[in-house]
Amino acid sequence: MQQPIAILDSGVGGLTVAKEVMRQLPHEKIVYFGDTARAPYGPRSPEEVTRFTREIVDYLIQFRPKMIIIACNTSTAFALEDIRRSVAVPVVGVIKPGARAAIGRTASGCVGVIGTEGTIRSGAYEQALKELSPQIHVISKACPLFVPLVEKGQFRSSETYKTIRNSIGHLRNTAMDSLILGCTHYPFLSEMIEEVMGPDISLISSADETAREARVILEKSGELASGHRIPMHQFLCSGEPALFREIAQQWLGQQLELTPIVWLELQIG
Repeated sequence: MQQPIAILDSGVGGLTVAKEVMRQLPHEKIVYFGDTARAPYGPRSPEEVTRFTREIVDYLIQFRPKMIIIACNTSTAFALEDIRRSVAVPVVGVIKPGARAAIGRTASGCVGVIGTEGTIRSGAYEQALKELSPQIHVISKACPLFVPLVEKGQFRSSETYKTIRNSIGHLRNTAMDSLILGCTHYPFLSEMIEEVMGPDISLISSADETAREARVILEKSGELASGHRIPMHQFLCSGEPALFREIAQQWLGQQLELTPIVWLELQIG
């Protein structure tokens, strides 16, 4: 039986990473867990986020994953090292891949980061960026209203645009030329964020770089799936399954036409 890549998130945000994994590693089976019943994680304490992440990982271990991707910036900031110590398979987060992508993109040396309250409070992105480039200037902004909009499927409403403009519109007047979407939910809002920020600021999503890192790790260990078999992915959520499925189908689009999906509802915690 093919061992899957397990991907977890506080809700639907990690689907942005799952989509990239499906694109870059088309033969890999994915088991995805979205903790939609307890989202958002941003306002929660580090201890609570770590406990939730452990509970999800403990559940996902039954699927015998060969890799775990923590596709949640807040969980990555608070729980990544704890999870790495507790499991015997590689664990990939989304913060360092996002930081690498931004360092490779910026020309001005000034990078913006928007994320949940927890991610910004942790300082994890600033630390990761400065480890790669000590002279980098980082401008950080918490955007706590964004995740609830995405979890409700409100990607393109006028109210969403107003919320984005009021939250980050002032950042376009800074020296930044790159803006890290430091929450995997935020790419759902990328069109409106791009409209607010203008054409001179490049948006950075960690999804592409995270999938690339997963591929490198699996290639080095000789565990990269190959062949022509189409994997059967499994998607689970802890809350209302209908909206989760609707958002997933909308976001994953073409990938769902190419690969079969098993939808499951789970109560955890």
